[in-house]
Amino acid sequence: MMNDWYQRMVDNLQLNGKGERTQQAYTRSVRMLSQFYGKTPDLVSEQELQEYFLQRKNVNHWSPKTMRICYCGIRFFYEKVLDRNWRILGLLRAQNERRLPAVLSVEEVRSLLSHIKTFHNYAYLSTVYSCGLRLHEGLHLEVSDIDSSRMMIHVHRDKGAKDRYVPLPQSTLKLLRRYWLTHRHRHLLFPALGRSGKGAKESQTPMAKSSVQGAFRRAKFDAAIGKKGVAIHTLRSAST
Repeated sequence: MMNDWYQRMVDNLQLNGKGERTQQAYTRSVRMLSQFYGKTPDLVSEQELQEYFLQRKNVNHWSPKTMRICYCGIRFFYEKVLDRNWRILGLLRAQNERRLPAVLSVEEVRSLLSHIKTFHNYAYLSTVYSCGLRLHEGLHLEVSDIDSSRMMIHVHRDKGAKDRYVPLPQSTLKLLRRYWLTHRHRHLLFPALGRSGKGAKESQTPMAKSSVQGAFRRAKFDAAIGKKGVAIHTLRSAST
């Protein structure tokens, strides 16, 4: 029975177009409900479901984000898999978390970039900052994306698969040209360097996300920036 409901839920999630991470989160929320009552989720009553939600919210003090995943996963299972139209499912609302985004001053950004120890990470992070790029957009930049005649960058991998153009500062263009001369890759602006550090020219992939994130964290620590929530995406906000 456990395997049966799990597979039925996964099938419905896939048909609904949900991504792999969403599938994992939703099925986990239903599995936790099943473990809480010690029986398969199809045997849980509406009253038990209401008591479960109140337990997680008021006793376990789950965060609004966790409660939202809990609500969404369980509601999907009972509505889409078991076809149950319970009143409790229409009442579910998770409180929105209101957090102010982390913001860096120009001085803090300059200090952080001054603590980047390698040229490839400096070139990448400086480009993300000056052009307002997302982490993955910067990593996947290609030589052909640089329009030096118009001083623009063609960004292909934006959210929703929409292309856009962003202004390219003269100083960033000079930096990118200097960095490209260190590897001369035919396509990628930020190719993976390889274990030897000399494999960039023949690399088939961009630099690893974990690599630039690690460089950013180390520079943030060295620059003594103690603000919470500061990550590479913060540079994008700082540039606007």
